[in-house]
Amino acid sequence: MSRKVLVVDDEKLIVKGLRFSLEQDGMDVDCAYDGEEALNLIKEKKYDIILLDVMLPKYTGFEVCQQVREFSNVPVIMLTAKGDDMDKILGLDYGADDYITKPFNILEVKARIKAILRRVKIGSDKEENAKIIVKGKFKLDSESRRVYIDDKEINLTAKEFDMLELLVMNENRVYSRDNLLNIVWGYEYPGDVRTVDVHIRRLREKIEANPSEPKFVHTKWGVGYYFQAKN
Repeated sequence: MSRKVLVVDDEKLIVKGLRFSLEQDGMDVDCAYDGEEALNLIKEKKYDIILLDVMLPKYTGFEVCQQVREFSNVPVIMLTAKGDDMDKILGLDYGADDYITKPFNILEVKARIKAILRRVKIGSDKEENAKIIVKGKFKLDSESRRVYIDDKEINLTAKEFDMLELLVMNENRVYSRDNLLNIVWGYEYPGDVRTVDVHIRRLREKIEANPSEPKFVHTKWGVGYYFQAKN
């Protein structure tokens, strides 16, 4: 079954190029040229992945992503011409999974899409061996991809969940930043380990009562990160 992709950009030449290239790979591609049109399509249809430009008419890409995260965990790759505000471009506050800066190479775009779709498939394959892990006040449900603290659901991005699930499933095992980057983002990912640090910080802000004194995701200085539930 072909993957369904939504490409959102107000530059029609970019949309045309992406659509042609992705369709050559057998993907089913829809297009939108502003934030409002994109939101309407996402609400109407089920997509496997969304390529979303930051600078859009009506709603920005960040606003679209933020609204989408209220009802869907569909993977989102942000397209942006800006490279100066990394925290924002990563879209962590808005729920994006990845970002690509313009001008981009179409082969890079395809590699990122394939890496994300492969992780999603691995996640769905886990359903046969689905686990609910409870560690005191902490609960992680692999099948529904949900996390609870004190029975309150914590809203995580797809990347945050993937990273947390890996750590939880391998409690007390320390993963280096390079390991996490390779496992969670994929070997094709050209980013640097700072991406991991930013995601860990955002994750702690969501699941820890006091992020500076974590009770779940810990740092082993000079080595990496690990999960251990402490009372």
